[in-house]
Amino acid sequence: MQENNKEEMSSKENKNSSRVITIRISQDLNEHLDKLKDRLGVSKADLIRNYLELSRFIIKERNSLKSLNNRNFIVIKRNYLRKLIEKSDDAEQIRLGDSLARFINDISRIVGKIDDIDYKLEMCQQLGFFEKFIDKSNYVLIPKEFGPQKFVEAFLWRLFKEKEMNVNYTEENLNSNKSLKSKYKNEFKPVERSTSHFSYEFAKL
Repeated sequence: MQENNKEEMSSKENKNSSRVITIRISQDLNEHLDKLKDRLGVSKADLIRNYLELSRFIIKERNSLKSLNNRNFIVIKRNYLRKLIEKSDDAEQIRLGDSLARFINDISRIVGKIDDIDYKLEMCQQLGFFEKFIDKSNYVLIPKEFGPQKFVEAFLWRLFKEKEMNVNYTEENLNSNKSLKSKYKNEFKPVERSTSHFSYEFAKL
């Protein structure tokens, strides 16, 4: 086999809009892709197509990963991130959830999709936050493993409402202030869809 290997990739999803891309890759990379496709049980074309799909959400430079708004990325275990969040108090969890959703909104705004919730959820899935899950009633369900309740609420509030969740909505404040608790319950109405997911009345497509 020659030093560089030619691979052809073509999308069959839509014949009218499909394109054929021809690239050259090294022998080592070709062998790696062969092993990876066998491990995942997919074709090489599907494997490469999945990686190319990530370019809609991630910029891969030679020595770094970046978001579409040019922020540097690092890759860490999801359960490690959750543990860090859980160690924070309620107010900090709210700030963290809001900050992460702002990041998603910023990228969506750059690509002209700030009002496209479906795109935002797709981005969350592609970045490994959580699987995009919309039930038959169009409620968005967020797995509880994504993070603690206050973090998830702040994240969804910013994602859907483009507003900051009241940082005073901590359990301590809610238990001692009936007026504040009433306001919180009016804004964050939980919907019982799954015992393993968070879902709210406002988080609906």
